[in-house]
Amino acid sequence: MAHTNKKNLKQDQMKKNLAVKKQPKIRFENLNVFYSDKRVTFDVSLKIKPNMVTAFIGPSGCGKSTILRCINRMNDVIKNCHVTGNIFIDDTNIYDDSIIDVHDLRARVGMVFQKPNPFPKSIYENVAYGPRIHGIAKSKADLNDLVEESLNRAGLFNEVKDRLQQDAAGLSGGQQQRLCIARTIAIKPDIILMDEPCSSLDPIATAHIENLIIDLKKKFTIVIVTHSMQQAARISEHTAFFHLGELIEYSATKNMFTNPKKKKTEEYITGRIG
Repeated sequence: MAHTNKKNLKQDQMKKNLAVKKQPKIRFENLNVFYSDKRVTFDVSLKIKPNMVTAFIGPSGCGKSTILRCINRMNDVIKNCHVTGNIFIDDTNIYDDSIIDVHDLRARVGMVFQKPNPFPKSIYENVAYGPRIHGIAKSKADLNDLVEESLNRAGLFNEVKDRLQQDAAGLSGGQQQRLCIARTIAIKPDIILMDEPCSSLDPIATAHIENLIIDLKKKFTIVIVTHSMQQAARISEHTAFFHLGELIEYSATKNMFTNPKKKKTEEYITGRIG
């Protein structure tokens, strides 16, 4: 009887874990972004699954980066920008100011930008800065462990372990971008946003970052804006195609690139529009 109870409890837990995995991590509902009176996105609704890579693709100026920045409310800092509609993270409406602290939200939703932007500090201090100001590490030893862990996750520790106190500006472009990723994951976010993180990197550095992204999705939900359809095909499970501020198609990446449902998607993928 005891063995049966344990088995039932294990099965119940597995069902609960499966149910959690099926729930969207991020849910957009009729999202619109305006710059002054100009509307730049149009009723965007989609659901992003946890622990997967979702790619946003589309021509320049289609609104994909604007939509990405809504997830951590970075558009709040842009003058004359306002947002209507809702975004839910784990069923919490991040645009409900009565329950959301934007500072806490940005700790939970990390961001890596197009160009590497290390702080003018040492390699160590770049990674330690966030955990220190957020009170994540309780002691110097904890902080040291967290810096090493984050650099390891970013695939950088072995390359920099003997020069942690040196200026981060001395790193190569690809190393700087991996440092920025280490800095992001050091504050233990749930979600990582990446806005064309490889656009300024050479092919070897790009391959490093792509392999890193594939590894990081085991622990994080990742949303990446990319101008490269080949990159989206290599690293993402789902892809959203935007055009002129509208979400045209959202599906499994393989399906989108082999059998797009919308004519405009097919035209973009085949290079007829762009």
